Amino acid sequence: MAESASAPARLMRRATFRQLEIFDAVARSGSFSRAAEALHLTQPTISMQIRKLSEAVGMPLFEQVGKRVFLTHAGRELYAACRELFRTLDGFEMSIANLRGLKQGALHVAAVTTAEYFLPRILGEFCQRYPGIDVSLEVTNREHALERLRQNLDDLYIFGQPPHDLDVEAVPFLENPLVVIAAAGHPLAGQRRVTPERIAREPFLMREPGSGTRLAAESFFAARGLSPKVRMELGSNEAIKQAVAGGLGISILSGHALRKGEDGLAVLPVQGFPLRKSWYLVYPRGKQLSVVARTFLEFSLRQIKNKC
Repeated sequence: MAESASAPARLMRRATFRQLEIFDAVARSGSFSRAAEALHLTQPTISMQIRKLSEAVGMPLFEQVGKRVFLTHAGRELYAACRELFRTLDGFEMSIANLRGLKQGALHVAAVTTAEYFLPRILGEFCQRYPGIDVSLEVTNREHALERLRQNLDDLYIFGQPPHDLDVEAVPFLENPLVVIAAAGHPLAGQRRVTPERIAREPFLMREPGSGTRLAAESFFAARGLSPKVRMELGSNEAIKQAVAGGLGISILSGHALRKGEDGLAVLPVQGFPLRKSWYLVYPRGKQLSVVARTFLEFSLRQIKNKC
């Protein structure tokens, strides 16, 4: 009887922690390819490690239906065990960090691209205050940042628009004013007051669909029954600024993306602007933040408050 009860434990001893991490990523995303992208591995590596883990368990962990994979009964049992294991390890990490007094530790942050204009300064100040903390920053587009959030790959996430379809905690910590910009020589640049109806007739340069800035812009126009003429979609703020300065159209960007006295650009005095938005520190609801992550969250709130 005792020998039979220990058989699953002996089987699982052949599974590595990395295999469990890979299994968790596939289970969360429902896709081998998305898990491979999130973990920076090849899809054959993901498939091989899942196959080895299935052999260690002695039962298939996934079944494929179309392009998606779903957990089998054994897979669901293993997923629950993995969640418990990871929660236990997170608690251990927090205990060790407490004992060390934040002299060592790691912080993983993922942020949408516009945050690159202010987040490195905050992280730099944090590292000066806690020099023993290893910090990694992933700056990416909104879609990829959301995927990382779904898979819980990082400690904290920075969004201008928190996701409404995910169960998350979203802590506002910094104002994010959105402004309308045009080329310095644009006819509207000399106006004292510009209506939303007027700028809706101008050719617009927009961020890619799904970006926080674009969502805010579309919401602004939709609330007024307007539909701007989108001439071009660009994947970065710098590309938009260059295109605007070149006279290709006007755009809406975060004020954080504009440098003081930047040549070739003008902020238009449009009614309703700037749009008063916020930057948010985001993490899955119910997630137990590590001591390092909690300290960074509180540090960020303190730093911003002190500078206001």
